[in-house]
Amino acid sequence: MSSTVKQYWTAFYTKPRNEKKVAERLDDRGFEVYCPTRTVLKQWSDRKKKVKEPVFTSYLFAKVDELSRAEILTDSGIVSNVFWLGKPAIIREKEIQEIKNFLDEYPMAEVNYSNLNEGDRIAIESGPLSGNDGIISRIRGNKAYLSIASLGIEIQAEVSLSHLKKVG
Repeated sequence: MSSTVKQYWTAFYTKPRNEKKVAERLDDRGFEVYCPTRTVLKQWSDRKKKVKEPVFTSYLFAKVDELSRAEILTDSGIVSNVFWLGKPAIIREKEIQEIKNFLDEYPMAEVNYSNLNEGDRIAIESGPLSGNDGIISRIRGNKAYLSIASLGIEIQAEVSLSHLKKVG
């Protein structure tokens, strides 16, 4: 029996808008975590500001063994481990490094959520309209224009693709 414990990278699903806070908390507890971020220029009514936001909404990566994986799952911001074929998803070290290298080279890169198409029924997972369902009427860049039937009226809303999840 080997005295070394096998460590591997895996992904964890977090509560919405908790990725960076959870990553910081886990890092403070000594875990090796990675929450890929990109730089985004945000516009407020009185100013513009560059902020870092997660590339993968509601996900972060951690290098774990079975004991540390179980400990990470006890964090209040972690919803679950990501599974593949009934086992915790294993992500190769090379893939984590490729994400890091890419984001170092292109810090303002955008994620393309190409699995969404016009006419798809979606659920809004985060943002001011979270909890609503809708239908994509058109996609422009990383924004979707949705038809949302709520309270007996139909409204149109422009929502970032990163806030949407395909249903049905």
